[in-house]
Amino acid sequence: MNPLELVLQAKGLVKRYGQVTALDGADFELRAGEILAVIGDNGAGKSSLIKCLSGATVPDEGQILLDGQEIHFKSPIDARMAGIETVYQDLAVAPAMTISENLFLGRELRRPNWLGKLGFIDKKRMLEESIRRMNELKVGIRSMNQAVETLSGGQRQCVAVGRAAAFAQHVVIMDEPTAALGVKEGHMVLELIRRVRDKGLPVVLISHNMPHVFELADRIHIARLGKRAAVVNPKKISMSDTVALMTGALTVDAISHDLLAL
Repeated sequence: MNPLELVLQAKGLVKRYGQVTALDGADFELRAGEILAVIGDNGAGKSSLIKCLSGATVPDEGQILLDGQEIHFKSPIDARMAGIETVYQDLAVAPAMTISENLFLGRELRRPNWLGKLGFIDKKRMLEESIRRMNELKVGIRSMNQAVETLSGGQRQCVAVGRAAAFAQHVVIMDEPTAALGVKEGHMVLELIRRVRDKGLPVVLISHNMPHVFELADRIHIARLGKRAAVVNPKKISMSDTVALMTGALTVDAISHDLLAL
């Protein structure tokens, strides 16, 4: 796969909430095999952009393209059906259920015979698949039969990320995946995100944690005033200049062209 191949695009997205314009002609481009960080001040439009890309919000104007084909999501289920999985900040896991049950939550495997037609779940196959998929991502959890409520915050986040990676065919979107975690657990999740990328899935990372952004991202999409202000190369631009672009203290015209990564 060509690393410059565009997997997910948005062109001229507009989203209004009454008199408030959250997106004002926003553009977006995610390339194959990359981690693209999306950053922006409060009110910059990054949350509205991600909601449009994940099917949670329908834009008023503009286009969304997946592998070059225009798509129209009416719900997050539509996005999931198209192979786009989202891991939300509030961890949509069921604490009382096992890790295996959480991985297949809403997508339970049925028994292959007539029992499956009656609604019987194939727990053995789900357990085997859970072990295989979590081993692929090198997630060190003692037993897939553990209840999620027995796990640490970082391990719970790994379950949520692992579930997304297991079912995503095109894109994994992660909304503040390390926000509620300590340093050690945060780095555990960062390493997992790298493995998801290395598995061949491009990742959209929404984060306020600038050190994590610079540690992980291949490119950084800066949202400002409902638009894409710039896309920069974290290997060339400083963190302070990136924040200055995000807040408007620095304009794109004022920086060297080789810092950009469009």
